[in-house]
Amino acid sequence: MAQTLILLPTKWSEMKTYLLILLMAVGLMANVKAQDGQRLEAYKIAYLTKKLNLSPEEAQRFWPIYNKYTEDIRSVRQEQKDKNLSEIDVEEKILGVRKKYNGEFSKALSAEKVNTFFRSERDFKIEIQRVLQERRLNNQLNKRGLRN
Repeated sequence: MAQTLILLPTKWSEMKTYLLILLMAVGLMANVKAQDGQRLEAYKIAYLTKKLNLSPEEAQRFWPIYNKYTEDIRSVRQEQKDKNLSEIDVEEKILGVRKKYNGEFSKALSAEKVNTFFRSERDFKIEIQRVLQERRLNNQLNKRGLRN
């Protein structure tokens, strides 16, 4: 039987970080009947939190900027739907948002962590696509009776 090792924080600063992450997770998961998009965003926040390893001070500065950033990205996606924009135009607008927020994030984080954020955001999308593709394949196999 496998044992689970739980690493407890050893310093007060680590404890504050864990507490902050816990509070954010509880706040995000408070609505049990959250829509899939909200759950996905909660997973993304947890993923980014882990990848960025933010101090409490960095987290306090980063997350409000991140919330504005995601709202601007959503606005571009909504504009794409409303105005039937071409994919090139959408990518250009998203790049503009990313460039704008690169400077904003740089005020809250080191250049290394800003790069890690943008890389992790891309990696998260790739991981979600992989998981969805795997689920579709499993569903198809289940429907065909090829999997138990």
